[in-house]
Parts: sequence; structure tokens; C-alpha cells
Amino acid sequence: MSRSVASIACAFAIAMIVACSIDPSDQRPGLSLSGEVIQQAVDDWSFSSDVKEIFIETTTSYGIPHSVTAWCVIVGDKLYVAADDADKKSWVTNVARDPNVRIKIGDKVYEQKLAPITDAAIQASIDSGFARKYDYEEEEGDDEMVVGYWEVVERG
Repeated sequence: MSRSVASIACAFAIAMIVACSIDPSDQRPGLSLSGEVIQQAVDDWSFSSDVKEIFIETTTSYGIPHSVTAWCVIVGDKLYVAADDADKKSWVTNVARDPNVRIKIGDKVYEQKLAPITDAAIQASIDSGFARKYDYEEEEGDDEMVVGYWEVVERG
């Protein structure tokens, strides 16, 4: 097979993968999220308060969708997501480069943006919210694990 035919075949295979919607599953990442895309702004995320897992789709540096399973929590009227070992997650790297994401809750996909939370007081309230929702005890300062928090906001 000539080099150009192999290149075309490789490009076609990548295009087919990108065109396919493959949702993540637990520890296995996925590609583009499937579902009904909701265009209108979301003012009230309370419908997600009982949802244990959502999907977050980011875009890799080479343009391929990358989706993961994540936990979410409502604090006040805002929706937050978190990542344990955030410094080791590729989706976190993707969000740092491009904060535009797609979030799937149930069978609906919301085109949103993730804004990092750096304020310690807000992080503490988010962590308490996660502890209540997922029924675990908050741990004091695990210096080895970097936990990241993001607020889900409208694209603007």
C-alpha cells in the first residue's frame, strides 16, 4: 500500500471514529456524546441534584472529542463538577486549553463552559456538597491528591 493511500485510509478511520457517538462508561472514556442537544440557557440545574453521574465531553488538542464520566453537585443554584487527581486527567488538560464542553445529563446534551474554582471557601462548600450527596466523609488535606472544581456556566 502506498504511503498516500495509507494516509487516506488513516484519515478516513479517524473521521469515522469522530463521527460516531460513543458515550463513556464508568472508567472507560468515550468520544462525542449522543443525545438531544438543548439550545436554551439553563437557569435552574436542580433537576440534576439526584443524578449520580454525568458525562463531560471536551476536545483534545488534535480535535477529537473526549468524554468522561463525572460526579456533579448543586450548591446554591449552581452546578459544579470535580476531578480527583486533576493534575493527571487528560480531560482537565483539555478544559484548561478550551473550557467549552458538552455535558450530558440523562438523554440531553448541554453545550456549556467550565470555569475553574480557585477560592478556598467556595471549594470547601463544594466539597461539603459532594460529601453529602455521595455519602462520604470529608478528608482533611490529602497533600498527594489534587482535586479540581469547576462551575458549569453558559458559553458566552
